[in-house]
Amino acid sequence: MTNGICKIFSRGLAAAFALALAQLTATAAQATDYNVGSIQITAPWARATPKGATSGAAYMTITNNGKTPDKVTCVSSDASAECQIHTMTMDNGVMMMRPVEGGLEIKPGETVTLKPSSLHVMLVNLKHPLEQGKTVKATLKFDTAGTIDVDYPIAAIGAAAPGVPAGGGTMMMQGGGTMQKN
Repeated sequence: MTNGICKIFSRGLAAAFALALAQLTATAAQATDYNVGSIQITAPWARATPKGATSGAAYMTITNNGKTPDKVTCVSSDASAECQIHTMTMDNGVMMMRPVEGGLEIKPGETVTLKPSSLHVMLVNLKHPLEQGKTVKATLKFDTAGTIDVDYPIAAIGAAAPGVPAGGGTMMMQGGGTMQKN
């Protein structure tokens, strides 16, 4: 009898894992690429947040296909009172997050990836939790290329970037705006 229960449990666990993987893949597949002027935005995504979280994060890859530098700032988001482009660094084992003052510069021909534990869009003072399977919209302003609304499909809490294996010590936002190492 115990062996039969183990088989049922193993099958159930495998099915749950397959479902979770399919949901993550579907969320990543829903991402749309955006173009504004000489700027291309690819693979936008965000992470779900737990109830009570006051901040969330969104990510993307930005390529400047132009011949002049451009700077990007986050103007607004439908899910938060404020949004900012942040940098995250470690200093003697302490994580430091700061807004990128004056906008994030993207040089001609350069590709910049906003990702967990690095540059990211910080959604400050969330109006509601970010829920897996939904999207969050943010308005980005480029000094030269112009303004664009970007939809970020929301992946699971603690999800790795699309195309990156799960785990790997990424950082995730917990309630109250504190950071926890996975």
